[in-house]
Amino acid sequence: MKPIVEYQDYHAFLGDYYEERKRTSAFSWREFSKIAGFVSPSYLKDVCSGKTNLSKVAMGRVAKAIGLVGHEVAYFEAMVQFGNAKTDELKKKFLEQMCSIAFDHKVRVVDKDAFEYYDSWKNPVVRELAPLMPGAMPGEIAKMCTQEVSALEVRKSLAFLERAGFLKQIGENIYVQTEKSVEGSKEGLPLAIRSMHREMGNLAVDSLDRFTANERNVTGVTMGIDRKTYERIVHELDECRKKITAIAEECNVIRQVYRLNLQLFPLSKEVEGKEET
Repeated sequence: MKPIVEYQDYHAFLGDYYEERKRTSAFSWREFSKIAGFVSPSYLKDVCSGKTNLSKVAMGRVAKAIGLVGHEVAYFEAMVQFGNAKTDELKKKFLEQMCSIAFDHKVRVVDKDAFEYYDSWKNPVVRELAPLMPGAMPGEIAKMCTQEVSALEVRKSLAFLERAGFLKQIGENIYVQTEKSVEGSKEGLPLAIRSMHREMGNLAVDSLDRFTANERNVTGVTMGIDRKTYERIVHELDECRKKITAIAEECNVIRQVYRLNLQLFPLSKEVEGKEET
């Protein structure tokens, strides 16, 4: 079984623990629940299958029943609270705690790089700008950004991008992009990306006043649809994004960095009871 700090989903961790115990002994869900002090013999089975969650009180009893000690207990409790958190703010707080514990115990958690990359608009923009400006100092790159950013912030971004493998320095202040993509767990990466979407969404609103109409393109449509139509539209948006990416890749002389946001979201709740005609 993997060390606990390699997990981000406590349901999966408990499931693997159960399977490992069952493989090496006559272990059952009833016994597992009994050891942890739960009346229902199927409670922990329901937790592992994702049908229910551990409470703050229950997570301590489960940690003790499993035999977790020291940093393992702290990591398990943070992982449970991460999994149960209802807001991105809380999820980020507990995932950062998990990453910190894992780092302290010499385990690399890829979500740390994902969060740092998506933590600010600066990293994606600097990753695009730096190769376009061979030999440029951080202050010169900062001046080319439409949003306010200091030379120190650009320097820190460059250092991170190089350390994480998103940029490679081939000469003094000369960078090229690597083929490395941002990777993370299925639990952590969507959270990191949502953080970036929020920030880029705010910049899109800001662009309405910051740039003239011939420098930015903002359009929208409000429409009534059903789930099937929604899925068709999402498919078309995916295909559109792929085509736009292909068009951008055909550009031989890059002069500027742009951001494209594709947004489709509900403005009402679903109206029940209306039959299709």
